[in-house]
Amino acid sequence: MRKLLLFSAMVVAAGLAPAATAAAAPSIQAGPTAQQLLAKTTSCKQVSNGKYKTDEETGRTIAVCDAGSAVFWKADMDVDCDGQPTARCNKNTDPWFQDGTAYPRSDGKALVADETPYIVVPSISSTWNFEKAGLKGAGSCAVIYNNKVLYTVIGDTGPKDIIGEASYATAKALGINPDPKNGGVDSGVTYICFKNSKVSPIENHGKATSVGEGLAAKWVG
Repeated sequence: MRKLLLFSAMVVAAGLAPAATAAAAPSIQAGPTAQQLLAKTTSCKQVSNGKYKTDEETGRTIAVCDAGSAVFWKADMDVDCDGQPTARCNKNTDPWFQDGTAYPRSDGKALVADETPYIVVPSISSTWNFEKAGLKGAGSCAVIYNNKVLYTVIGDTGPKDIIGEASYATAKALGINPDPKNGGVDSGVTYICFKNSKVSPIENHGKATSVGEGLAAKWVG
């Protein structure tokens, strides 16, 4: 089995099996360091018309900030299990489970939250219209936590007044408890989304990583 895994990794690295990349486990890969990316988020040019809550019971403390070819926000991470039901993500494991995502896979089906690293953006409101900010479904984003960088896609939309949510796969890859009931983390997560970007197919994490790394490198300069 170990030999097979090593062979598969060599084939993907050689670019000979792009179809296999979509099924590969999410991974933290090369590119600008967390420190390089975070250095671009030390000050906030607020682009949202107000601030967001991190949870229903909290106050509005999170602003969305403009940073040239990207926007960013610093928040918590709630775990989103929405999408195609799996053993980890279903109505029994997640009381808020929904079997759809705002942006589907290339086959027209919903994303798989425990396979695809994606983030959730707040639904369009008077507070912020992410589409007017240059973001869209399948857009490229970097998520940073505990000095780790994971490249993801915009895969779903959430409540209009709450920000800071990502898929089961995103949380797990960053070392955050991915349990949709009691997982996530209360703070320390930075979300950076690149304007006018798109990962295709949306479910291909290898493509999300390569696209994200390129955009991040240009953004860092």
